[in-house]
Amino acid sequence: MGKFLVKKTNTGIKFDLKASNGQTIGTSEVFTTKAACLNSIESVKKNAAIADVENQTVEGYEEKKNPKFVIYTDKSGAPRFKLNARNGENILACGEPFSSVKAVENSIESVRKNAADSEIVDEA
Repeated sequence: MGKFLVKKTNTGIKFDLKASNGQTIGTSEVFTTKAACLNSIESVKKNAAIADVENQTVEGYEEKKNPKFVIYTDKSGAPRFKLNARNGENILACGEPFSSVKAVENSIESVRKNAADSEIVDEA
């Protein structure tokens, strides 16, 4: 089982979703309050299991409705993903670029597997 690790930053509070092996598989934005951070964790738990995948690295990709995982190419040309809630707000993103779209897809599956049952560890 993975965990949501809540921690302070220089500018607020954020969380990382960690797989059971300790690897970070997603990270949040920085929030100004702990309550907002915890609300975002609940949104990830709820939306990760039901979200479609929109692969924007494929020409002519099919646009999906929110909630959705979006696979995209960053400025350096590396594939990444983000998870958007029903309202389109980005609620989780990968921390590091990936070597391939297949690696992104594997990470998305890990998010799906770990998000719903992960405990919240509050280090903030």
